[in-house]
Amino acid sequence: MNQKMNSTEEDITSGMIERKAYARVGLLGNPSDVYFGKTITFSLGNFWASAKLEPSHHLVIKPHPVHDLVQFDSLDHLFSRLQSEGYYGGVRLIMSICKLFYKHCKDNGINLRPGNFTLSYDTNIPRQDGLSGSSAIVSAALSCLLDFYNVRHLIKVEVRPNLILSAEKELGIVAGLQDRVAQVYGGLVYMDFSKEHMDKLGHGIYTPMDVTLLPPLHLIYAENPSDSGKVHSTVRQRWLDGDEFIISTMKEVADIAAEGQSVILQKNYQKLAELMNHNFELRRRMFGDECLGDLNIEMVEVVRRVGAASKFTGSGGAVVVFCPDGPSQVKRLEDECRKAGFIIQPIQVVPSCLNDVDLQTLSK
Repeated sequence: MNQKMNSTEEDITSGMIERKAYARVGLLGNPSDVYFGKTITFSLGNFWASAKLEPSHHLVIKPHPVHDLVQFDSLDHLFSRLQSEGYYGGVRLIMSICKLFYKHCKDNGINLRPGNFTLSYDTNIPRQDGLSGSSAIVSAALSCLLDFYNVRHLIKVEVRPNLILSAEKELGIVAGLQDRVAQVYGGLVYMDFSKEHMDKLGHGIYTPMDVTLLPPLHLIYAENPSDSGKVHSTVRQRWLDGDEFIISTMKEVADIAAEGQSVILQKNYQKLAELMNHNFELRRRMFGDECLGDLNIEMVEVVRRVGAASKFTGSGGAVVVFCPDGPSQVKRLEDECRKAGFIIQPIQVVPSCLNDVDLQTLSK
């Protein structure tokens, strides 16, 4: 099934543009992406955000009827809602990418045609599950803007993740480039964020890989997850302070992704399982159980009870699982998840979402 939603002459001339950006799974190497490391990441077809742009007389950012709720049945309803969902929906994200998109075009001499629009969004990505729901909304909105103004050919693919990240940083969201690269490129991507590349190019080196190289994978997540934004807190500061343990361990995490690229190309799935488990253990050593949270650790322990491999998809709230022993092991895992109250489903990997115009902007 073709899950691409790229620009066509038909939808632009009809006025309405709709674009998708998918959730992402960090398969190996995370969280080293924010420490000049390396990662292997793929787009998760199970969940996505979409943005819809329609020409209009005024520029309108349309609140989502669920995620930007401002009308409540009672004070109790308001309280419960804010406790579970927080204060922020997607409107601020879309406003921020509109601002940063305009600034980028202005700073780089890209002329934008006149005309206003109404921009709305929708998403089914579970909140706070470490699946990069916020950046998916921003990525989908950016894709709409690229096509409405017909500037997709003028803003390089490698630059777009930086643009998305800058819109999120504008709102105080702490994150790295990994998620945004996955959502711009789609598919399976090996990413090298070494300091040399970041200083010289302003972005990493991103190498797409064939999604068919991956074995069957599963996703486990909790209905009531912890806040993934808390997990980076002390480690980041220790790394900045020159803590030798954190610096050397984070390099080891990055090296897992570098080794993983060869392992995946060779379809050495037993070794892939070992790398996934080792990736989690290194994260656990750096962050500690208290920081990772009991619920997140329990998801990993459930997987280990059946002898499968797992690691966090992001910073917590969900894990990616590989069952090297096949369907019988998957069945045992499903039973364990049911007992523990976790949701499990087969992973659908989205192929690359880059179209011909995108590919022409890539650095040679």
